[in-house]
Amino acid sequence: MSAMAYVVTVSAAFGAGGSVIGPAVAERLGVAFVDRAVPTAVAREIGCSLQDVLEHDDRAPTGLQRLLAGVARMPAVTPGSVDMSYVHAAEGSGRLLFDREFVERTEQTIREVARSGGVILGRAGALVLADTPGVLHVRLDGPPERRLSQSARLREQATGPESAPGAGEVGESGRAGGAEPWNPPTMRDLRDNDRARAAYVRRFYRADPASSSLYHAVLDTTALPLEACVDVVERMARERARDR
Repeated sequence: MSAMAYVVTVSAAFGAGGSVIGPAVAERLGVAFVDRAVPTAVAREIGCSLQDVLEHDDRAPTGLQRLLAGVARMPAVTPGSVDMSYVHAAEGSGRLLFDREFVERTEQTIREVARSGGVILGRAGALVLADTPGVLHVRLDGPPERRLSQSARLREQATGPESAPGAGEVGESGRAGGAEPWNPPTMRDLRDNDRARAAYVRRFYRADPASSSLYHAVLDTTALPLEACVDVVERMARERARDR
């Protein structure tokens, strides 16, 4: 990496503001923010539809629940190095998407991003780049009740008073994501998302994403203003890059 190729991995619990803090840090450091761009790139390479890949996204509990349910139903058969415990036919392509292939291609994309610099949200980036010099690994978390309140507040701020229920579903960052009516997140939503994100890391890396040993810093983003968290992460990223 060049001297200015800042790389930050961000692991964020639901409602911890990862999709707000991540892009802000990337903008300050002058690097790319890598979120759904990773599965988009993976989809392009392995020839399955974007929707198929997004179902494997570590922020989407529905897709991960399908994946894990598939693992439970099907016997594991591993010809060579390909894990066939879960297979999914990409509609219209006649191609099978193997969960291990998806992860390997995602890891390849993350490593390519690390060479030029970027802020990577999710997808076990701290584990994928654990041995890469100069990379800062950060975990964003907080008590469940406060994360739930923060998630609702971020959505309300993003939609505004004119975007009442019925204006379209939005994610934690407030980006519109469909035509479904907007409803405040519930504790069940939080727990399902937390389980889904943890399941991805445990399934493929045999690790607990909440373990502080994986990160250089763990921030309670419900106890600090998000802007202050951005300040802290930016400063640490610059120091980390300078020391490598």
